[in-house]
This record gives sequence, structure tokens and C-alpha cells, in this order.
Amino acid sequence: MDQQFFKNIEQKTGVNMKDVFELANSLQNANFSDEKTVRQVVKRVAQIANRKVPKELEDQIVKAIVHNGKQIDFNTIANMLNNKK
Repeated sequence: MDQQFFKNIEQKTGVNMKDVFELANSLQNANFSDEKTVRQVVKRVAQIANRKVPKELEDQIVKAIVHNGKQIDFNTIANMLNNKK
């Protein structure tokens, strides 16, 4: 993909694509059955998205991923954040 494509995404979302790629790389070998790891991922996604995540919502996300075995990806967390506007 060309750089202009990513620049357009950055302009529309306000999210730095370098940060997104770094996050994606860090998720590849992460242990999502570990609560501490999942909490760090949730906090990083919130930081990248420039969103505050209340403790209650963070707990719900962590429970959904660690205890309920949900797959984690950027969209899963983003959807949970968007549902709590």
C-alpha cells in the first residue's frame, strides 16, 4: 500500500499508523490468557485511539478476552470503546 493511503487514514482518524503497526506487531506473540498482558494492550489501544477507558470498561474487556476466551484484535477493543461513548 502506498504512503498516501496511510496518510489519509491518519488524517481521518487522528491515529498514527506507526503506532498501529507497532501495536499489531506486539500482539503477534502476546499471551492473551494473561490478565496483565491484556490490560496493557487495552491501555495501549486506548492511548492510540486517544480515548479514556474507565476501570469498569477495562475490567469488562479483560474479562471478555481472558475469561471468556474472546479473540483480541484492534476492532474488538475499538468496538467496545465505541459502544461506551
